[in-house]
Amino acid sequence: MNNQNLIPFVSEGPQPLIREIPAGQPYPIEALGPLRAAVEAVQGMTQAPMAIPAASALATASLAIQGFADVETLGGPRPTSLYCLTVAKSGERKSSCDAPFMTALRSHEKEMAEERSLEFQNFQTQHAVWKAENQSILRATKGKKKPSKIEMAADLDALGPEPEAPPSTDRTVTEPTYEGLTRLFFEGQPSLSIFSDEGGQFLGGHGMNSDNRQKTLAALNDLWGGNPIRRTRQGDGSFTLYGRRLAIHLMVQPTIAHEFMSDPLAVDTGFLPRFLVAEPSSTIGTRLYSKSRIDNFSITAFGLRLRTILQTPMKMDEKTRELQPKTLRLSDEARTLLIEFSDTIEVKQVKNGSLSDITGTASKCAEQAARISGVLTLWSDLDATEVTAETMKDAITLAQFYLSEASRLADEAVIAKDFKQAEILRKWLLYTWKEAHILPNDIVQKAPIRALRNRRTTNKAIATLVEAGWLLQMDNSIMVRGKQRKEAYQIIGASGHVV
Repeated sequence: MNNQNLIPFVSEGPQPLIREIPAGQPYPIEALGPLRAAVEAVQGMTQAPMAIPAASALATASLAIQGFADVETLGGPRPTSLYCLTVAKSGERKSSCDAPFMTALRSHEKEMAEERSLEFQNFQTQHAVWKAENQSILRATKGKKKPSKIEMAADLDALGPEPEAPPSTDRTVTEPTYEGLTRLFFEGQPSLSIFSDEGGQFLGGHGMNSDNRQKTLAALNDLWGGNPIRRTRQGDGSFTLYGRRLAIHLMVQPTIAHEFMSDPLAVDTGFLPRFLVAEPSSTIGTRLYSKSRIDNFSITAFGLRLRTILQTPMKMDEKTRELQPKTLRLSDEARTLLIEFSDTIEVKQVKNGSLSDITGTASKCAEQAARISGVLTLWSDLDATEVTAETMKDAITLAQFYLSEASRLADEAVIAKDFKQAEILRKWLLYTWKEAHILPNDIVQKAPIRALRNRRTTNKAIATLVEAGWLLQMDNSIMVRGKQRKEAYQIIGASGHVV
């Protein structure tokens, strides 16, 4: 072996495989309109990244108003439901940001549950009486003096239908399966939400495992679009539910979120593009208590407004609980703004355009702006009939922010995948490969995962390890296994010494 081809020690040692995450744009807080004061109050109290309380406010407002109106879009009326995904690591005060917006909702749910408890007791009494009388009518057919079919039918008609239990009053769920969510829509309220400050439990839960993921994603996609829910299950009955609405806000750790965002099924089914996604820069280390700002008035005002909306009856069919929302139209000026925005986004999706890699998200951006405009409008005035130009401008600004985040995070997801493959290769080289040198063909033929058995993927992983100092490219005169090699790499240990 030619020792001149080796570097026995790398002075600084190999560097950890840490990907650089470019900072996103500042959150456009001025565009939140009627939600701004409460969001600023929660941010001032927690000193968390502004995007975290902003997403909580938007999602909570969406849950509150989604049952009252759809909004006009360039493709026709659509729900005012919003799906939000906030990516933040542990310690970013996700729960602290969410709690102030949820307080009035939790209080409302508790009060409704107490009322339902009394109603349920009455139902149990009525049902017991109905069941006894029903059985008495049916037993009469076994007596000596049997009633005619006409008489029995008349008795059953007079008894009336079986009493139904009062609907569930829950408005939020955290980790639903597809079956559990559809059952809750069947038995409970037509306007629900999936809110979780530990969204990884949902993304990694039973409803999203390999057996259930596709149907769960399809169902959530349908709900975002306002489509009916169809459930067919042997032994448990079949039903179709119309006029249901769902809002989502998941707060997820970066590792789980990046894995999910790189999942082709989540992207290709259009599920991820339906989300307003943000991964704000961390504020940990700068949140000095002496700099915190307390504004209880704005937080209280948000809670009072939320309670008022939640206590307002939603228009629905009394029997099926199918929502009958009005359509919130766009003013002429608002529609013109939305068309201009849509066209601007469209031309950026051409091949090699700035949005060509996220066409799924970009194609929905104008609709997201319309949905946000509906949320802001109805939060201010539940009786409003149209979206103004001013509100549409704000909604477009917010939609643009989330589109920029989606573009940035899509790039990160690809980078994260490349780094993950490089890390797998690094560990394999250090702990499994028994030689001091490695050839690209060795990796292609013997790598521990299938993805690395592709020359293009292998080259990316090798380049990453070379840059980080874990591999050192040798000159083309080196002899490896008795042959002169055009491309070979020296493996460097964690201490900076050659392996």
